[in-house]
Amino acid sequence: MKKFQFTLQRLKDYREQELDRQKNALAVLQGDLKRLEESLEQLNDTLRIQSGELTKVCMQGAKATEIAVRKRYIVTLQQDVHIREQQILEKQADIEKQLSVVVDATKDVRTLEMLEEKQLEEYNMASAKENEQFIEEFVSGQTIRASIENRG
Repeated sequence: MKKFQFTLQRLKDYREQELDRQKNALAVLQGDLKRLEESLEQLNDTLRIQSGELTKVCMQGAKATEIAVRKRYIVTLQQDVHIREQQILEKQADIEKQLSVVVDATKDVRTLEMLEEKQLEEYNMASAKENEQFIEEFVSGQTIRASIENRG
């Protein structure tokens, strides 16, 4: 019997490559999210420090212009924090979409793996049946030869 060959192997290989591409895209998005979260954390740290500095300067009786400049900087930081939070929400939504794509691609690959397992099982059964038939023919051939020799 010829060697087992899965009939949809090329499709399975393609789907596995596609799954790998989708997983890589997901990893890139997750890396982007991590960088955004780290950036947000840094912005929040800077905002806390600057707010503390403003309070300290106000208590020391700083000039109005210095206080105004510091307040504007804090407002800018707050706006940056808000923008970064929006970027994080958008990235999380992108990750959810990509995760859905990865799940679908995984299902496609798993379906083909199950088909391959079924084909292999059928191949093994056919191979076993062929071997059984060969053995039966061999045994009956020996029996016939032995019978002929006993007569002769």
